Amino acid sequence: MNIFAGRTLIVAFEGWNDAAESASGAAKAICERLSADVVATVDAEDYYDFQFTRPSVSHDVDGNRVITWPGTDFCAPSKEVATADPQLARIHVLLGVEPSRRWQAFTAEVMEMIEDREIDAVLFLGAMLADVPHSRPIGVMATSQNERARLEFGLERSYYEGPVGILSILGQALEKAGIPSVALWASVPHYVHNTPSPKATLALLIEVEKYLAVEFGHGSLADEAFTWERGIDEVAESDEDMAGYIAQLEKTRDEAESPSASGDALAMEFEKYLRASDEDGKSGPKGDGPQATS
Repeated sequence: MNIFAGRTLIVAFEGWNDAAESASGAAKAICERLSADVVATVDAEDYYDFQFTRPSVSHDVDGNRVITWPGTDFCAPSKEVATADPQLARIHVLLGVEPSRRWQAFTAEVMEMIEDREIDAVLFLGAMLADVPHSRPIGVMATSQNERARLEFGLERSYYEGPVGILSILGQALEKAGIPSVALWASVPHYVHNTPSPKATLALLIEVEKYLAVEFGHGSLADEAFTWERGIDEVAESDEDMAGYIAQLEKTRDEAESPSASGDALAMEFEKYLRASDEDGKSGPKGDGPQATS
């Protein structure tokens, strides 16, 4: 049975794990579809440095100033949505800002929430800056440290070594607790990281739908992605250096993904070569043609 057939938690954090706000954007879109209610909250005072991650001020409908503090919320679908679509009733979202201190205590608190809500599996969302062109489909890489998840979805284990974000810390805690998890990472063009990327958000959202076998609806994301891409095209049209750099990225991407560069294609070409060589050897003098060993 699909590990995501039960109660599933989608996790995304703003900050280091969230290039161009792509992961948090996808999580917010899912929360909107769920009409999600906040059912638990991590106390911001314990885990955030407000000089590093500052609170923000806004005005409510009555014109009153309201302070919004950085934090992490555990969200569940509203009763109306859960009743109307039982498939969505099993989906929860953990959305927040990456904590700036006491990560082990933070992880322990989140794990308590996961156990209290009887979560069966977790899907992490992240986004990283990469040397990729904005004009091609956004790539999404999936990995898992869980053997069951790797076997079910044909995934690879991550062998990355180096600095990590809170997603890695939570992932290790989940694996220790026997809760399977999969991490989805979108590759965002590094030269346009200063603004949100609806194209990367859409790519992540589509991948989430595949793993969870549900449809959230994409709203205006497709139109926003087109506008985002076209806006970058217009900037590049007036910047020769940028246009040349993007053209090089496009060439590299296209060559890497071309059929002639794929392992299967190379194997087929080699087999064709061997067949042709064998036929030449049979029709020609004994000993003609290359020899092949298996």
